[in-house]
Amino acid sequence: MAIEISTLDQLQTAYKTAVEQWISAIRAEEALASVNHSEAEIDQWEAAHFREEDVRQKARAAKKEYEGALREKFFNF
Repeated sequence: MAIEISTLDQLQTAYKTAVEQWISAIRAEEALASVNHSEAEIDQWEAAHFREEDVRQKARAAKKEYEGALREKFFNF
């Protein structure tokens, strides 16, 4: 079954969106790492790390899905 260009466009957009969300999460974590920490701020920093990790996993999954579609289109597997 051939992969439609519109499907590739959607997967590419989903991947790019996921990467942008990942970048945003990294910047949020960085901002929290750049201040003097109270106990509450350390908790926020750790929570930001977990959010970054979740978003990173979503970006990796979107990349895998997009790459799979490209392989199917160009190499038929």
